[in-house]
Amino acid sequence: MNDQQSLLMIFVKNPEKGKVKTRLAATIGEDNAFKVYEDLLQFTHHVVNKVLVKKQVHYSKFIDENDLWETQNFEKVLQSAGELGKRMQGAFAHAFKSGYKKIVIIGSDCPELTPKILKHAFMALEKSDTVIGPASDGGYYLLGMNAYFPFLFENKKWSTSSVFKDTIQDIRAHQLTYKILPTLSDIDREEDLVKFKSFSEKLYKEQDI
Repeated sequence: MNDQQSLLMIFVKNPEKGKVKTRLAATIGEDNAFKVYEDLLQFTHHVVNKVLVKKQVHYSKFIDENDLWETQNFEKVLQSAGELGKRMQGAFAHAFKSGYKKIVIIGSDCPELTPKILKHAFMALEKSDTVIGPASDGGYYLLGMNAYFPFLFENKKWSTSSVFKDTIQDIRAHQLTYKILPTLSDIDREEDLVKFKSFSEKLYKEQDI
């Protein structure tokens, strides 16, 4: 798949100790939580590089021109102000105005994400209006659409267990078609690290994950 009209947007927090993975840091300490977040960024970078679509990295505070997201493969963008829904809504609006036809957004804290899942997401948008990857905590790790549906980012309690359910309700209420991807786990708490360990160990051992 090499589609110049498809866009993968990766939302990241600028890696600052004490500012990332704060729920995790509460139990394992800021230094360890920061290392986990750096590992997750490396993992996400490794995975998305295997998907041949246009890619953007959306930074939370400032654009870093000299980090692991190489400029020849990633367009670098600054997230807009506001809560998460407003920021994602703005990113999709700008991307569709730029001419992209299939747009998928992900974060950077899902160690079960694979190139295959990302490819399936873009393939799903050929037949469905939307595609969504539910997270085991009730949120979602991926959202994609083939037209701009701003209502999907409105009236949500972000970072809570109701986000996926409420998003699906909106999709159905507006009679959109949708594809649901496999449920995956994010890294938010200390107990999640047991599962993360196995993924980090194989990170660079396989040609495709």
